Amino acid sequence: MNKFQTVVQYELKDYLCNKAFIIITVLLALAGCLGTFAPRVFDLSKFTGVEVVGHADDEGKEKSEDEIKKNTFLYVDETGLLEEEILTAAFPGKTWQKAENAEVVRTAIQEKEAGAGFVVSSLEEFDYYVYNKGLTDRNQEILTEVLKQIYRTKYCVENGLDPEEILGMLETPVKANENLLGKDAENGYMYCYILVFVVFFLVVYYGQMIATSVTSEKSNRAIEVLVTSTTPNSLLFGKVIAGAVAGLLQVGVIMGAIIAAYKFNHDVWGGTLDMFLNIPGKILLAFAAFGLGGFLFFMFLFGAMGAMVSKTEDVSKSTGGLMFLTVIVYYVVNAQLGNVDGPVMKVLSFLPFSSYSSMFARIAMGTVSTGEIILSFAILVVSIIGVGILGAKLYRMGTLRYGNPIKLSTALKDLGKSE
Repeated sequence: MNKFQTVVQYELKDYLCNKAFIIITVLLALAGCLGTFAPRVFDLSKFTGVEVVGHADDEGKEKSEDEIKKNTFLYVDETGLLEEEILTAAFPGKTWQKAENAEVVRTAIQEKEAGAGFVVSSLEEFDYYVYNKGLTDRNQEILTEVLKQIYRTKYCVENGLDPEEILGMLETPVKANENLLGKDAENGYMYCYILVFVVFFLVVYYGQMIATSVTSEKSNRAIEVLVTSTTPNSLLFGKVIAGAVAGLLQVGVIMGAIIAAYKFNHDVWGGTLDMFLNIPGKILLAFAAFGLGGFLFFMFLFGAMGAMVSKTEDVSKSTGGLMFLTVIVYYVVNAQLGNVDGPVMKVLSFLPFSSYSSMFARIAMGTVSTGEIILSFAILVVSIIGVGILGAKLYRMGTLRYGNPIKLSTALKDLGKSE
């Protein structure tokens, strides 16, 4: 036990005193925290829906020439029914200018003298001109609704109908009272997606790091000294536990700092980022339990695979199968997040190499009983113990073998013969 503790302390110190580890952790935590203060510095009211007092983008601010051009919209009205007051109301913050013809609009857009342009040939058809269309560009949809309203009003007048009565009938508000008896999958989707990626990143990053550490010790013959002062089991378990502690500490510091900073700035965001950062406590608990279990499961295997080779350049070849498995699980789970109660996710939530991400996704977004959670976690724990024992044997067998990489099938056969 003392040898195991010595290995854990040494490996953990190696992580925590590593400049790259400290710098990455601090920079990511700091960047995330500073990002949550953005609405206090920049005017993000169009995104957050919250006006923050003190921004420089007040009415008295002088806008740049490029900004004025970008917010200038041209239009050609061949119907004679469009009014600038209506357009201004439909497009807040835009300045409208009437153009002679479509060619004038096209030229102005090409020379970036205006942000966008419309040529309305009738109430049923118009041409939209824009230089670069952004992802959030809804100008066509907005003008379409404007023309629909004008068309309905015109139709009512021509047929002796009351426009206000007809439009009121068409736009009758419907009140929906939501009574959620289970879970809101829409709200949980984004933070589940992020947490699945976090676990995937930890497994890949630290798994490769542990495998490389074991291989480098073999390549410089340090392993020969280590196995004489401690046991192979203590070495592997010490490396894995230290990696788990370091990984949890790093993710905890980064996520904790970001979530705490977001809660502090929650009002200025107007809850806009709740879908990403407002993670319920029980979901974080499930993420910690199953994420740690999946991490340990793969770390024992990565450590054993690192002992199968003698050169660091062969590590990727030895761990390729594990990397492929984690990538497949990651993409399959992401693809099934929209159907967490489906048969695929139910099966994945009980398999030890996938339950670390699929089960907490079911807990967050689907319907899962307490018995299923306990059974899945029990399978994961038993699998960790089994993989730990197998990994320790492979590690012990591979540590003092040099030369060409040892195939996993060969190593398993040799283990069977020795026993």
